[in-house]
Amino acid sequence: MAPQLFEEVDILAFGAHPDDVEIGAGGVLHQLARQGKKVVICDLTLAELSSNGTVERRQQEAAAADRQLGIYRRVNLGLPDRGLRMSDEHIRPLVQVIRTFRPATVFAPFWKDRHPDHEMCAALVKEAVFNAKIRKYEIADGIDSLPAHQVGQLFHYFINDSIEPQFMMDISEDIEAKMAALASYRSQFEISDGSVATPLTEGYLKRVRAREYGFGQAASVAYAEGFVASTPLLLSVLPGKD
Repeated sequence: MAPQLFEEVDILAFGAHPDDVEIGAGGVLHQLARQGKKVVICDLTLAELSSNGTVERRQQEAAAADRQLGIYRRVNLGLPDRGLRMSDEHIRPLVQVIRTFRPATVFAPFWKDRHPDHEMCAALVKEAVFNAKIRKYEIADGIDSLPAHQVGQLFHYFINDSIEPQFMMDISEDIEAKMAALASYRSQFEISDGSVATPLTEGYLKRVRAREYGFGQAASVAYAEGFVASTPLLLSVLPGKD
């Protein structure tokens, strides 16, 4: 869980499992971190039902990925893997994290994905972002010590399924850091003694790189990550000559 005292960070990225955020937005988060932004990752579960690896090893891998990306802080809510539900019991912890870190921007998975936990994570984050700004919404019965907070933007990243992005960000200088962070999750993406074949072990990381290459090709850069916004984007300036 997040600490009781609050602080302001730039980015808060939610994922259902450790490695979700890195798959969809690792390049952009590395880019923001090297620009001096404070980036926090919040995993909803410990991925305790994953076919390969253990909870302890997954946490070690997540810490290694954080170092690759320059993540400021990572928290885990310990909600049940494959047991995420649309309920106040699961929304309130997310609201507490949002009010604790008071981010300008929140990232969450795309709301359509082959893994139901990714879809539920997207739905829970949407609810939590809305409830976090309601002053009278309590994070626990009788507890309202964390003041309400309104998030500036909610963006969705792609894990398994995708559509045409609403916008893309150039990660040409960050693709290797992203892939190194993902490679930290060896228990998930490599076959070793005692592990079983899953979609993640069958060239998954090559497909992630190929996807970002395809997004980059569409945007005339080497590599890019694609996103969709939960609400229409409002531009304050238009591109012009320097």
